[in-house]
Amino acid sequence: YARFKGTDVAIARIFNTYGERMNPHEGRVINTFIRQALKGEPLTIYGDGSQTRSFCHVNDLVDGLIALLDHSTTRGPMNLGSTHEVTMNQLAATVIAVTGSESRVAHLPLPQERIGDPKQRCPDLTYAQMVLGYKPSISLEEGLGYMVEYFQTSESL
Repeated sequence: YARFKGTDVAIARIFNTYGERMNPHEGRVINTFIRQALKGEPLTIYGDGSQTRSFCHVNDLVDGLIALLDHSTTRGPMNLGSTHEVTMNQLAATVIAVTGSESRVAHLPLPQERIGDPKQRCPDLTYAQMVLGYKPSISLEEGLGYMVEYFQTSESL
């Protein structure tokens, strides 16, 4: 549409985002870990837990999207997310600490459909930082705290 119709276009590439108001039963790792920890259940990690991911709180993502929309010369694609990587083992330990849970971690065999999953996922935010001044500011611990508080008051656990 930018080339053919002259429409302003911005392309955002959104990486792992989490936050309040997410469905605890959606199946995403943070949702699942928090739900399991709040119920005192084991946190299930598939494989050895060394695979890494980076997680961006929804408020930081929205800030990035607004900055992208407000920047008139940027067409994208623009990576938006966080560069703070954690292993699944670290994420589980952090969720247990933030919830104050006594849950343990249970390592399960990697299901066949996950064997090809990447061991590492982390966006390169260089372009977003350079052009938009984008830099997430909410730490994983802080964002998890917000989400735990929401899940504790939610009746959908």
